[in-house]
Amino acid sequence: MFKMFNAKKLVAPVLGLALVVPTVAGAAPAQASTTTTTNIAATAAQMTAMKASTTTPAVELRAALDRLLSEHYQLAVDSMIKAYQGSPDAAASFAALNANASDMLPAIESLYGKAGATEFGRIFSAHNQATDELVKAQKAGNTAGVQAAQAKIEKFVKEFSAFLGTATGGKLPQATAEKVLRLHEDQVQDTFEKYVAGDFTGAYTAYRTGLNTMFTVSEALSTAIVTQMPEKFQNTKSDTPAGDLRSALNYLFAEHFALATLQMQEQYDGMSASSSALVIAEAGNTKDFKAAIASVYGNAGADQFEKLWTTDHINVQAQYVAAVKSGDQAAITAAKAQITKFTKEMAAFLSAATENRIPEAGALAGLTAHEDQVQKVLDQYAAKDYTGSYKTEREGYALMFDVGKLLSGAIVDQFNPKFQEPAMTPAPTTPAPTTPATPAPTPGKMMTVKMQIGSKNLTLNGKTTKMDTMPRVWDNTTYVPLRFLSEGIGADVKWDKKANAVTVMAGKDTLKFWLGKDFMEVNGKRQSIGHEVFADENGRTVVPLRFITGLLGWNFNVDSSNWMITLTKSM
Repeated sequence: MFKMFNAKKLVAPVLGLALVVPTVAGAAPAQASTTTTTNIAATAAQMTAMKASTTTPAVELRAALDRLLSEHYQLAVDSMIKAYQGSPDAAASFAALNANASDMLPAIESLYGKAGATEFGRIFSAHNQATDELVKAQKAGNTAGVQAAQAKIEKFVKEFSAFLGTATGGKLPQATAEKVLRLHEDQVQDTFEKYVAGDFTGAYTAYRTGLNTMFTVSEALSTAIVTQMPEKFQNTKSDTPAGDLRSALNYLFAEHFALATLQMQEQYDGMSASSSALVIAEAGNTKDFKAAIASVYGNAGADQFEKLWTTDHINVQAQYVAAVKSGDQAAITAAKAQITKFTKEMAAFLSAATENRIPEAGALAGLTAHEDQVQKVLDQYAAKDYTGSYKTEREGYALMFDVGKLLSGAIVDQFNPKFQEPAMTPAPTTPAPTTPATPAPTPGKMMTVKMQIGSKNLTLNGKTTKMDTMPRVWDNTTYVPLRFLSEGIGADVKWDKKANAVTVMAGKDTLKFWLGKDFMEVNGKRQSIGHEVFADENGRTVVPLRFITGLLGWNFNVDSSNWMITLTKSM
């Protein structure tokens, strides 16, 4: 299976910890063993896979939040920059930001009623206004005005985190929501301040980080809502491997569109330093796209994608802007011809890569619509139809999520077993016992293992020792160090450097893991993990928490207030 990618890889610790925790804490814990020992081979055999899908009700909720929340960030930063510049499109940009907030209301009302939607609208509208006031005060050098606006933003953080905590019935704890919201506000401000200081490369690096954050927020919020209302979402989950893929592609496509349209506007306005920095940011997006394609279709496919994506697509943007600005109709026609060539070649590539799961004609229609929207955003901007330009921009941004849905659906269908999650079936009444590698605890005794995300402490039945590494969050998945967990519960661990493999001997069962692989073996029988095993910066092998606890038959819980992982099992 290809690597489940989050384009930003390791999210900032506070974000990753805060957002993955509600997912884990809200999940049903693994069933405790009802016998003295656990037959790992039998447990593995009980794991059956269900067909993976990118269109379950829960994943659809997550995708909708992906679009609305990330668009909020995109428009918030855009409106701040435009307001500070005194650009003629500043009012249209701010109106688009408020339109985004209005678009959220029907979804909120469908979940939490009219009163909930009204309160949400009040809080969010005041937030947008406070952000606008902050920019204007900073531009005017009005210290008192800046402080007043910052106080309003802090009030928003408090009010909205309380709203989310109450609305979700605590599934997204208020304290967690507050940390995430404050991080979001800091990222918006950081991007803006770097832009104002003329550090455009830093500004757009921060912009990409902040935009990516919103997709992690949507995962946490959708998981909280689905956990709160399981029947409304047909008992499906939003944080599945298929859902992760769709969200990751949503991010890459949406970021591409956002960066492209802003770069073209900055170039048209003669903001050469900002435009050049955006070209660099687009190159980063292309690099992440290439890595994603490589993880699915190999390096040859990724190289082909990169050539198509850049030659007659990304590289033509500047040519089109220059032609529009100079009114050179021949140059405009030539640029459009190159872009048409790109759409045809990319449509053929996608069709071939997905084995016609995306028909070439359909891919061509979608790519053509996308390119037309990118050009129309600039054409309307150049014609000073700013309201129309932002309307087209919002439509084009939304289209990227349709593209993400289409491509992720095709990939998941093409490689479905790779995205399937193990589902536990009832265990046999009398599973075959195994012999523990170390003296067994007293029958009926509860064993408790505690680890904390970001901490090197390992506590076994109250006795704490130090590890040389720690649990962490990677690609929106919680990982724990395999050796320390295994040895802590009495198993033997061996490392095969030549094979890049770790072998765990737990009684009569032998578990084998390979670095960079998303599968393992139980007594020689292959078992899908769902995420790649990797070595952390300390050289320690780490594995997904949810998988290893299910395999070993442990209950687990993560405390959302302090990110403490507690594993329990009756021995």
